[in-house]
Amino acid sequence: MNMIWQGRHDGDDPLYHRLFQRVSLETDYEAILPKDFVLHGFAVDEGVQRNKGRVGAKHAPDVLRRNLSNFPVVSPDFVLRDFGDISDKKGLEPTQRDFADKVTKVIQQKGKSLVLGGGHEVTFAHYSGIRNACPGQNIAIINIDAHFDNREIDPHVGSTSGTGFWQIAQQGNINSLHIGIQRNSNTLKLFDTAHEFGMKYILADEIFFENLPSVYQKIDETIASADVLYLTICMDVFNAAIAPGVSAPSYNGILADAAFMHLYRHILKSQKLIALDVAEVNPSLDIQERTARLAASLVNEWFMV
Repeated sequence: MNMIWQGRHDGDDPLYHRLFQRVSLETDYEAILPKDFVLHGFAVDEGVQRNKGRVGAKHAPDVLRRNLSNFPVVSPDFVLRDFGDISDKKGLEPTQRDFADKVTKVIQQKGKSLVLGGGHEVTFAHYSGIRNACPGQNIAIINIDAHFDNREIDPHVGSTSGTGFWQIAQQGNINSLHIGIQRNSNTLKLFDTAHEFGMKYILADEIFFENLPSVYQKIDETIASADVLYLTICMDVFNAAIAPGVSAPSYNGILADAAFMHLYRHILKSQKLIALDVAEVNPSLDIQERTARLAASLVNEWFMV
């Protein structure tokens, strides 16, 4: 792990610090202090395979760590505790349960849960951990994704990277806003399911600068309705030119332009945000680590709030 967290060393004075100089490798969850950023790698993509996608995302966590390492630290109180990776040696469903237990410990300690995927089957695991730590509270989910991920589970297949929100909805009312949804990536059945479950959404075509007031309103309504906020990002929401290394590339996906960064930072500013993950970075399909670099940059934005 220490071989991953490396970067340019300009000095030991805090003014010179980069992220790798503030990382603490941990095994004791009792060491987590309120507002610490707590990192887990979700080295799993069995759900992608089951969903007939292109596997390889399980190799992303260390690539993302490496791309995070060299960012400058902007907050004097910044702490990042890295608890390593969890893999799917036990199979997907037991791994999701084990992972949820780890997330629960983080939230109970008032830490900020950060997860580097892995496939988007991380959503159900991450949410389950938050729910277990926040009984009786309303949890809002903002999903930045081209897909609803609300497919009904096929009992012959099991949970996949595309069933997370269907699984969440089976546990009760779902409070979610999906940003970047593509009409050409979701069947009418998936749209119908979204409407049935009350899943709110913003189409990719609606994300442009002049429309930001409307987008902000939907984001603010979602956040206001909740006690805590969980943000999940599937990298296939982005245009394949800037995110080629994903399971399902989006050739007309959104761009990480000024309009997107404005709405994204607006979400990050919420004091209710306690958990964030990035999913579907596939290093074996990436070009010049474009997807990994973008994903790392989005994570780093949370560190800079």
